[in-house]
Amino acid sequence: MAKTAQRTPVPGPAFIRLLARLAESNLSSTGPALSDRLSEWVDWTRAVTLSKALDGRLPAAVEGPDFDADEDAECQRIRAALEASIVQEPEPTKPPRRVVDADGADAPIEYTVYGERYLSLQRAMLSATSRLRGRLRDMLTRSSPEMARLAEVDALMEQTLSAREYSLLAKVPVLLRVHFERLRDNGTDDAWLEVFRRDMQSLLLAELDIRFQPIEGLLAALRTH
Repeated sequence: MAKTAQRTPVPGPAFIRLLARLAESNLSSTGPALSDRLSEWVDWTRAVTLSKALDGRLPAAVEGPDFDADEDAECQRIRAALEASIVQEPEPTKPPRRVVDADGADAPIEYTVYGERYLSLQRAMLSATSRLRGRLRDMLTRSSPEMARLAEVDALMEQTLSAREYSLLAKVPVLLRVHFERLRDNGTDDAWLEVFRRDMQSLLLAELDIRFQPIEGLLAALRTH
């Protein structure tokens, strides 16, 4: 079985720590300040729009259904369904067959099926979280002018950062391919494949947690209002 070298623990969210481990990278415990990093991602026109949303007149609340326990439970159900789709192995559960080459030798197991699965689950997470985030913002606008402002700012932040987020997360399957090939090439038997599957599952769950962080923030505001 392929062995992973022991490295200095990387600070930060589980998703970042997992990426660093799979990439066999030692990340510095110090990095650019959040304000400096955001300045690279937010152009001045977006910054002006955000400033106006924060400092301008409070928007009026609108009429509509209030947030309640049923809506809260629906959010948890959606997250649980996404988690279940990640941890549930697709059929068939057996490792993909090796292809026999012209010389009668087993060809290496390919990454393709796993890469396609990761991309499919990324799309499912993006679709579900985008719809959920928009629905929660609609409910915030019905709560009070202050909550309506929060909804406005969240919508602007999503518009501002979504392209950058998409670009960064699109690189994860590429990194995962490198990890897959490293384990496969260094493995002496098929036990490496189970190691890879666990790593891929952990990475997907950590990515789901990252994608749900804005939603958890909106939920916290709605629950306490």
